[in-house]
Amino acid sequence: MTDRKDTASNRAPGDPETTGHVWDGIEEFNNPLPRWWLWVFYLTIIWALGYTIAYPAWPLIERATPGLLGYSTRAEVAKDIAAVEARNADLVARLEQVDLAAIADDPALSSFANQAGAAVFRTWCAQCHGAGAAGVQAAGYPNLRDDDWLWGGTLDDIVTTVRHGIRNEDDPDARFSAMPAFGTILSEDEIAAVVQHVRAISGQSADAALAATGAEVFANNCVACHGADGGGNPLLGAPALNDAIWLYGGDVATLTETVTNARAGVMPAWSGRLAEAEVRAVASYVHGLGGGQ
Repeated sequence: MTDRKDTASNRAPGDPETTGHVWDGIEEFNNPLPRWWLWVFYLTIIWALGYTIAYPAWPLIERATPGLLGYSTRAEVAKDIAAVEARNADLVARLEQVDLAAIADDPALSSFANQAGAAVFRTWCAQCHGAGAAGVQAAGYPNLRDDDWLWGGTLDDIVTTVRHGIRNEDDPDARFSAMPAFGTILSEDEIAAVVQHVRAISGQSADAALAATGAEVFANNCVACHGADGGGNPLLGAPALNDAIWLYGGDVATLTETVTNARAGVMPAWSGRLAEAEVRAVASYVHGLGGGQ
């Protein structure tokens, strides 16, 4: 190791003093930080300590330290929400009481219902029905933009569906229907035949001979719910089978699965989660997407 006497002779005139540290003959200059930088650094430490004392800062097991000033961002948000609710109180009260059909006749109320309903939909409904309300066929979530409604597409029908849901165990007034699993009732040949009949009445390619046999199977087993022409029955939640709109799909494999094992989608009841005005608002929004009856 080089001693200080040797290394001192290596410093050029005007070089600062060294710290005394030497590594393989290399010395470390003693260049202190600028005073202004040190004071700024010290001030940031003082400011940080003051902030953690005055404002919520240190996380505890269940909450953070409240701070001497008692400031709360949650309280600020709650204050803003309360202010908005106060401004909209009159519209909310009118939306809760007005006849559903009259909402469209009041421009201010209609605009409020549409915007509030869109917010409710994006928060609670888009997860299943999609952001654009087009549904997810593979999972059996219906498209809300078409005119094929299992339980009716009037404003009153939609409100009832939203309020009570479908086949859930939480609301005694939930809409309920049960399609039999025909795999335990019909033979595989009969199921294959009725599938071809359904494809034929829905305008798809089908085996004519099998479809003719399937028409008899359909008349004996399916007409009671879906109607003689396959037009469906909203009172029973039975879908129309004579159009090109399918909840799960209209190909042979999917129809065979549906007939064999049945389908029983579930929708939660929203009356306990949404306020009455929110139920009406989202129903009005969905009705206005273009498919409402």
